[in-house]
Amino acid sequence: MATVELRHTAHLPARTLAAARALLDDAFDGDFDDEDWDHALGGLHALAWDGRQLVGHGAVVQRRLLHGGRALRTGYVEAVAVAPAHRRSGVASALMARLEDVVRDAYDLGALGATDDGAALYAHRGWQRWRGPTSVLGPAGTVRTPEDDGAVLVLPHAVPLDLDGSLTCDWRDGDVW
Repeated sequence: MATVELRHTAHLPARTLAAARALLDDAFDGDFDDEDWDHALGGLHALAWDGRQLVGHGAVVQRRLLHGGRALRTGYVEAVAVAPAHRRSGVASALMARLEDVVRDAYDLGALGATDDGAALYAHRGWQRWRGPTSVLGPAGTVRTPEDDGAVLVLPHAVPLDLDGSLTCDWRDGDVW
């Protein structure tokens, strides 16, 4: 079984960041760009190691989500991936357990944008699909993001949520969710 450590971006050596980026590039078959990588930086990284080999990565960064008239401090999970040879061995669950601990200890809720492949893992761990409309608070104001409806999952924690209500994320370059 891999061992998982939790470290802030500021405390990761360049070689570890490079290994994480390479793992993500491989795991997402080239569909992981510089903006996606940027979204994973500045928070805490869960790193799964098999000896000296990095075999899994996930990150949680702070974002603000607007819901029910409140700006919620959100632990947003990014860049979760496991090396192909280590999939279906509990690595993703171990990574998520560490990230979920951070969410529960430091944030109002957790959120993430799930791929079709990842949604089942998250749902099994108690994450719930957001059923209401999604939007982004961008430079021009609030803009609906219907292409993201149904792809956002939340981990309710400290505040009541209406999963059928509207959910608005803060602006960032690239994929906003």
